[in-house]
Amino acid sequence: MNNTTHLYPSVRVDSAGTGVVSQAGGLLLTQTVRVSGLGAGLSEALTGWRKPFAVHDPGKILTDLGLSLATGGDCLADVDRLRSQPQVYGRVASDPTVSRLITTLSTIQPSKALAAINTARAAARAQVWMLAGEHSPVHGVSKQAPLVVDLDATLVASHSDKEDARPTWKMRLRLPPFGRVRRPRGRRHRRTPGGPPAARERRIEHRSRPHPGHP
Repeated sequence: MNNTTHLYPSVRVDSAGTGVVSQAGGLLLTQTVRVSGLGAGLSEALTGWRKPFAVHDPGKILTDLGLSLATGGDCLADVDRLRSQPQVYGRVASDPTVSRLITTLSTIQPSKALAAINTARAAARAQVWMLAGEHSPVHGVSKQAPLVVDLDATLVASHSDKEDARPTWKMRLRLPPFGRVRRPRGRRHRRTPGGPPAARERRIEHRSRPHPGHP
């Protein structure tokens, strides 16, 4: 690992067998953050929400949260999986620091914070698609040849006893549609009784009650 001015360390890969770290696959993610400009973009966009003398960069905290999800996490506390690998992810903020940033972004001009984040994401997306060239998903897209986005339903196991959560008669907590689906003409959605197309639903299995026959 070499020192770097980027958000994440510069890691050299070789076959020497020394200095081995786990989660080496995370290196691909940190390099994507760097090459796309997402980390630098978020860092610059969130300057106004960084407190004086703060040690941790808000942009780095948000990208850390994204990396923790990409490596299998499902909550803020799972950023700990990065904290145990400073050789790959650098310094990672503590749980209280992460929580304070989320609170700050959600209470101090939240609409401006969200707009700043979305602007940084859009710039990073444009950078990636530009670098991809003819392999970009938007290469050759036009009114006559639109981009088709197909979102399928996902069942995510979750346990929650908070905020009076109650399962449906299927023992699942159903969320509203999370996105639009663009498909070629002539293909119809499969509909579920009393609900939107199945491909636009995301259901979270609620495990607060044991299933019949299970201890």
